[in-house]
Amino acid sequence: MKYIKFLMSELVTIFHDVIDLEGDDDLVVLGETSHKSKRNKGKAVETNHGGYGDHQVVPSFGKSGIQSSNGLTTITDGPENETLRKLQSFKQFDIVVDTSDHHFVNNNAFVPQDEWKILEKHLPETIFVRVFESRIDLLRAVIIGAEGTPYHDGLFFFDVLFPIGYPNVPPQVHYHAGGLRLNPNLYGNGKVCLSLLNTWPGNVNEMWTPGVSTMLQVLVSIQGLILNAKPYFNEPGCASKSGTQNGEAKSLKYNEKTFILSLRTMMYTIKKPPRNFEELVVGHFYSRAHDILASCKAYMEGVQVGCFVKGGLRDVDKGGQKCSDKFKADLVGYVNLLVQDFEKLGVKDCQKLISTIYPKPHTAGGKFA
Repeated sequence: MKYIKFLMSELVTIFHDVIDLEGDDDLVVLGETSHKSKRNKGKAVETNHGGYGDHQVVPSFGKSGIQSSNGLTTITDGPENETLRKLQSFKQFDIVVDTSDHHFVNNNAFVPQDEWKILEKHLPETIFVRVFESRIDLLRAVIIGAEGTPYHDGLFFFDVLFPIGYPNVPPQVHYHAGGLRLNPNLYGNGKVCLSLLNTWPGNVNEMWTPGVSTMLQVLVSIQGLILNAKPYFNEPGCASKSGTQNGEAKSLKYNEKTFILSLRTMMYTIKKPPRNFEELVVGHFYSRAHDILASCKAYMEGVQVGCFVKGGLRDVDKGGQKCSDKFKADLVGYVNLLVQDFEKLGVKDCQKLISTIYPKPHTAGGKFA
């Protein structure tokens, strides 16, 4: 896709992950990853404000049993912090048994276990994968939305089938959309449009290449090329509008709509987390609830969607545009609903935080998009 080339120049945090798979001099480019650091896969993690890394620190929530000292946050012995302990011990790659809610459970195929080795060793820190002991042709992955995008702090799940003929043909990928289309490449019915999957037109070097392309490439391509800062320009024919006043205005409007859909995705994911990821879902939103609400507060005050990141503001559009009044009005209702879900997870002080968003309390019957 033409926009892939544009994205590769825009996404400065993306780089090629090159490894020697066979211990010889033949290097294979696996794809683009979003972090330079790696951590031991399959080991318990410490939790950080920036994501799931070598030294992750869970945010401080006042009375939630988390204490901060010299920038390092520790978990106290309160019973409510079992949520955070489970999050810390959640392995980035693991083999599980239950396939019952997998989209492709009724299909049968085969996949070489070499793919497991690549994923276990080289996953970016914001992607988690589960494979199945009795069905090595199935895989489930979740991608954490990146800062600086309208997908920030969200969890986006994908079911994968390695069909008969793999790796001569690409894997089949289904997005857990919940009926919501929050990206031009992710349909409400779960279809994923990506050149690497041969589900979208592209140049020969962008399509699936047997013996070279991998599942890891697919995941990091979804993360970097689809769940990006300006998804509007993924629309066919829109890439050429990037940088124009009209194009950037439409991109901002699209980001506002996308963020609302991302909030709705958060809510249905909390209510019905995919199997084998329940502890990650609960722990993730428990630890990031205040960050999500702080972003909503910033957007209510006019900050562009995607410009508010931990530690300050980031310029996405230097044109000085603000969020629309309609978006702010729509956001109020969803924030109230999201707070209800966060409180059910045991997150404290949500009401105190949202009270700074607007002077008077609103009900969950707020205005919706």
